[in-house]
Amino acid sequence: MRLSGKAMRLTVYVGEDDIWHHQPLYHEIVRRAREAGLAGASVLRGIEGYGASSLIHTARLLSLSQDLPVAVVIIDNEELIRGFLPQLDELVDEGLVTLEEIEVIRYVGRAGQENAR
Repeated sequence: MRLSGKAMRLTVYVGEDDIWHHQPLYHEIVRRAREAGLAGASVLRGIEGYGASSLIHTARLLSLSQDLPVAVVIIDNEELIRGFLPQLDELVDEGLVTLEEIEVIRYVGRAGQENAR
């Protein structure tokens, strides 16, 4: 990661079952973020949640719900994040996108120490 200091976090909330051209939507968002040269992206799978439909989706065994909430988190500088938003206009039919100013503290391994733990 090449960031340190002020940055922006873009979070895209979609459903696990949302599809883009026969692939999970979250996969396509991560692929395009990488293609756009953004610093990093992670996909976080929720165990329970609800959205605009107010239908609760859960991972509990007795539940019939499968479409669990997924958050795609992307971090980079504001200019690159805002430049990526048109990609989401194309991809996301139903979901929520948030932008937050953040401060990044980058940790890297110490020189000469290999798996010191």
